[in-house]
Amino acid sequence: MATAPAGDQQRLLEVQDADLRIQQARHRLDTLPQIAQIAELSGRAADLHEDVIARATEVSDLRRDVTKAEDDVQSVRTRAERDQARLDSGTGSAKDLQALQAELEVLTRRLSDLEDIELEAMQSVENAEKLHADATTQRDAITAQLDVLEAERAHAAAEIADEIADIEAERVMKAEGIDAGLLSLYERLRASNGGVGAALLQGRVCMGCNMTLNPGDVQAMTSAPSDQIARCEECGRILVRKADA
Repeated sequence: MATAPAGDQQRLLEVQDADLRIQQARHRLDTLPQIAQIAELSGRAADLHEDVIARATEVSDLRRDVTKAEDDVQSVRTRAERDQARLDSGTGSAKDLQALQAELEVLTRRLSDLEDIELEAMQSVENAEKLHADATTQRDAITAQLDVLEAERAHAAAEIADEIADIEAERVMKAEGIDAGLLSLYERLRASNGGVGAALLQGRVCMGCNMTLNPGDVQAMTSAPSDQIARCEECGRILVRKADA
């Protein structure tokens, strides 16, 4: 069976502890609360940005309607004023003046209708501008929140990155000089067992999988030479016996 110095096996637990702390720190880095908040707010900000664009387009279209209504009103008003001036001058035949009077009455009614249309168009623009302003305010508020969250995330990520760097440096020192074959086996097992390649044998319990082992297997492990590498029959991880076992 494979062997490695008993002291190296004991030190392997320190390496495992460092690896677990690195793994936990990386998990914290990947699951920072700001990440989910940023994702949610980014979605809302994107929706509001589209709404702002749509509202701006609506305002632009309605302003064109107002301009057209104003032009129509001005055109009819100018014609009515011209007819009124001709009527006031009294020039022309009675038939012509009568026709002018009739046309002026039509123009007056038409002008009233167009002024109503103009007022409605102006009111629509006012309403649309308010909706556009509200959407813009909401979008800007969320954008400001995102800026704060991004800064918080970056700060928290930098702190965790520093923590990981410190633990990795500690891990290098703890692994230095450990039997190469033992380390190689540990790395293979760690990769296939959720980051845990070695665990303490606590009584009859493997602290890697928390399974209670067969008494006969435990007896064989504890009575074997201290340099013999023991493996858990349940999970296959390296089992490190207590130093005084």
